[in-house]
Amino acid sequence: MKVRNSLSSMKTQQGSQVVRRRGRTFVINKLNPRYKARQG
Repeated sequence: MKVRNSLSSMKTQQGSQVVRRRGRTFVINKLNPRYKARQG
């Protein structure tokens, strides 16, 4: 999982969802499960 300053490049990926959990912002991807990111 990558920790990024900006998730905008992650959002554009096919099948990405932006989820907020416990005050952090995550990008999860069901189509490509390796494609994850956390911010905050």
